[in-house]
Amino acid sequence: MPYYRVVGEVPDKRHVQFRRPDGGLYQEELMGEEGFSSDSSLLYHRYAPTAIVKAEAVDQGGSGLSPNLPLSPRHFRTQDLRPDGDLVSGRMLLAGNSDVRISYAATSAPSELYRDSMGDECVYIASGRARFESAYGAMEVGEGDYVVVPTGAIHRWVPDGPVTALVIEASGHIRPPKRYLSQHGQFLEHAPYSERDLRAPAEPFLVDGEEVAVLVRTRGGLTRLTYAHHPFDVVGWDGCLYPYVFNIRDFEPIVKRTHAPPPVHQTFEGPGFVICSFCPRPLDFHPDAVPIPYNHHNVDSDEFMFYAGGDYTARRGSGIDVGSVSLHPAGFTHGPQPGAVEAAVEAVRQGLSVTSEMAVMLDTFRPLDLGPAALACEDPGYAWTWAVRA
Repeated sequence: MPYYRVVGEVPDKRHVQFRRPDGGLYQEELMGEEGFSSDSSLLYHRYAPTAIVKAEAVDQGGSGLSPNLPLSPRHFRTQDLRPDGDLVSGRMLLAGNSDVRISYAATSAPSELYRDSMGDECVYIASGRARFESAYGAMEVGEGDYVVVPTGAIHRWVPDGPVTALVIEASGHIRPPKRYLSQHGQFLEHAPYSERDLRAPAEPFLVDGEEVAVLVRTRGGLTRLTYAHHPFDVVGWDGCLYPYVFNIRDFEPIVKRTHAPPPVHQTFEGPGFVICSFCPRPLDFHPDAVPIPYNHHNVDSDEFMFYAGGDYTARRGSGIDVGSVSLHPAGFTHGPQPGAVEAAVEAVRQGLSVTSEMAVMLDTFRPLDLGPAALACEDPGYAWTWAVRA
């Protein structure tokens, strides 16, 4: 994160004696990235965060991924997937590669405590509300929220009724794009969002308990560690590394007189991929503008688009709806469906001046393989919709 926060009780100096009311010492835990050469936070526990009493391997099966062959554009209907598990165990794998895994989850059940030690996670809440609980504190999250969880942060999800979410699991760290930040980490004036748009834990979330299980994911697989004391025993922390929330509605669209390419929608970057937010915005305003995307071929990346809300003019006639996912791989030129350009131009002539679409897009710089959930909800006719007469 680009700025410093302090929550709860911390001593005046780092790494000095900090005593509990009974005279004993609080236990420090330094969470740091890149060998403590990048962002970090220092947490103060009531009990030793190192005390475990049991470790059990958890079977996770195979990767579940298969190549996108024969190469073709794809349409997946997540609306057709059956809810199962929770926001951790119920993740239904849609696509992935060695840099990122993308899943869909639909549930109302609370998750167990979880730590992803492979990389950061970005969970987009598509519908519903939940409480995100962590060692850093708790946050209420809801529709349109991106919840960015740093590597190694123990947390759990407690839905308030049914929740659907798009889950992005990175192999490294997810950050705001470098071009939005000063050399010291402050958001610049041209950035489409700022520090004021971000939410983070504001107070400690103290929970008592003994022999508490935590599911831990590493590159070696899954382990369930049992801690002697509940890991949410943090009385205070400070630093620049913590979970935070950004709502897609706080993204400020960048517009041009003619249609602008996806980099203007970029919201986050990760290892080998970017995340973009498509939000309601003024339509292109050149007198002769074509107000929807032109045919395009991003030769270096696959395009994964989750349709989150609104009306998708460019996809008219393709069966795309809220909850749909389109995958347009490198090696395929894609664009508006037949008749969509003429319809959009006519809509502007009739007075349409803003878009209503909302979507979350990932561009990945390695090919995306297909997960079992995607294959289970695929629309088999999508690839041929460009060949249908308008």
